[in-house]
Amino acid sequence: MRLARLAASVSALALSVTGVTLALAPASSAAGSSVYSVAPYVDMSNSQEGLLDTAVTGHQLKAYTAAFVLGVGCNQIWGDTLPIGNDSYTDPEIARAKAEGASVIISSGGASGEPLAWTCSTQSSIDAGYQPIINDYGVTQLDFDIEGAAIADTAAAARQMQAMKDLKAANPSLQFSMTLPVLTSGLTGDGVNILKAAKNAGIKIDVVNIMAMDYYAGTGTEMSQGAISAAKATLAQMQSVDSGYTYANLGITPMIGKNDDGSTFTLADAQTVETFAAQNSVGRLAFWAITRDQACGGSANSLPTCSEISQNSLAFTDAFVPYEGSGGGGGTGTDFSLALSPGSASVVQGGSATAAVPTAVTSGSTESVGLAASGAPSGVSVSFSPNSVTSGGSSTLTATVGSSVAAGTYPITVTGTAASGSHSATYTLTVTTTGGGGGALTNAGFESGSSSPWTCTGGSAVVSTPVHSGSHSLQVTPSASSTGECDQNVTLSPHTSYTLTAWVQGPYAYIGVTGGASANTWSNSTSWNQLKVSFTTGSSGAVTVYVHGWYGQSNVVADDFTLG
Repeated sequence: MRLARLAASVSALALSVTGVTLALAPASSAAGSSVYSVAPYVDMSNSQEGLLDTAVTGHQLKAYTAAFVLGVGCNQIWGDTLPIGNDSYTDPEIARAKAEGASVIISSGGASGEPLAWTCSTQSSIDAGYQPIINDYGVTQLDFDIEGAAIADTAAAARQMQAMKDLKAANPSLQFSMTLPVLTSGLTGDGVNILKAAKNAGIKIDVVNIMAMDYYAGTGTEMSQGAISAAKATLAQMQSVDSGYTYANLGITPMIGKNDDGSTFTLADAQTVETFAAQNSVGRLAFWAITRDQACGGSANSLPTCSEISQNSLAFTDAFVPYEGSGGGGGTGTDFSLALSPGSASVVQGGSATAAVPTAVTSGSTESVGLAASGAPSGVSVSFSPNSVTSGGSSTLTATVGSSVAAGTYPITVTGTAASGSHSATYTLTVTTTGGGGGALTNAGFESGSSSPWTCTGGSAVVSTPVHSGSHSLQVTPSASSTGECDQNVTLSPHTSYTLTAWVQGPYAYIGVTGGASANTWSNSTSWNQLKVSFTTGSSGAVTVYVHGWYGQSNVVADDFTLG
């Protein structure tokens, strides 16, 4: 989940611009929203900023996100190491884009830096540091991009939310977004804690902007569907913290072209995501980055300066800009959305399963939504508690399986009906007799002394300490820019439920499966703990079992896998 590679050095902080007027009027939108509905990022430190001028003057771009301001102690600098408000490169470029009709969001943090609240522990200095960004650049929106170890810093997150509360009191029209990494299954636990920090401070994040990129789930990942899955899951997580969140509070930011994990976000993916955003009135569409929105020329082959795919210059900008004029960021009529979390379950005969059914107001006002289920086989009953909710609220689905229900997989349609219309989601119920047959992993305890037949990235290797049992375990080694991972391909029984378990220790230790099934779970612990994740195979029975650790974090150690 790379958003930039920025060098940082300490510079004196200057808070004024001589001879340059930087007040920027907000861009208008068809929906009348004060949150810019299209605002791709621009890396203000990689000498490609000329593309911004072309995007504004020739491609109707109305807003963009300037990245990145970095905290250095209790001072701030741009990524090119010059102080905010007095950067001889960045400031004139922002002023020029403003003169050409584009509004700007200033973003702090990124992959190689942190916002001021993470580098300064004095609340008054944090507040006093953010205010000059608002004053000097005339902005009404600030973005805070939190990545790597910073996302787990709960004290800094609390300082950040207090600063936003203080700044909004002094600047009533101020909007702010938190840009956070996601998996296709949504935010990490630390990302959810960012939302909780806002709730605890008594404020609401205007846009929770997800980095729909670098899932490290294999180069075959379908990136548009990954982004949509992440968006749906994140909204459910947002509403679990504050039921007032809607799609209007969600932003989607893919990395265009080739991602760091080798997957590719194509122009077709951009169209699919834009269509999803329009259907759901998503609050913001962005991408990393305008300064990459071009094919590589000559010997250039670098993620910060090109997409590494065949494309016309600013083709992704052209794909997203129409969302601004289509009423993006908020609809005019009343409507709602409905989701299921989780969307599937495996239940032994005679057992039961539950799922949350969150709803959201996607446009207009709240309304009563009645819930019903159809398609359940004989012997399976589906109930809701409550049977109807006010849009924005949540119900609980309970599926009860009789002891004589035949084993198999059954799609059940859950429908919400309101005055504005109806929306449906599919709940996939798998009925088993014993919880699934066995399926053996080879070298599951790594006692052979080598990783084979596991395939691993980077410096990952079998080690003799620490171990959970026996003489060896597997050490997965992430780097500063990529996730470390080890995989094993196995073929299991088709349409069968399994449970994968493993003992792990380390930050952001993930186990899961991809391919013919998709499921994962994770923990963040310095001591051994057992992870378990259930899944149901598809028609081929083939899956890839994996363990990985998060980029920018220390090693993850895994041992004693089981699959049955």
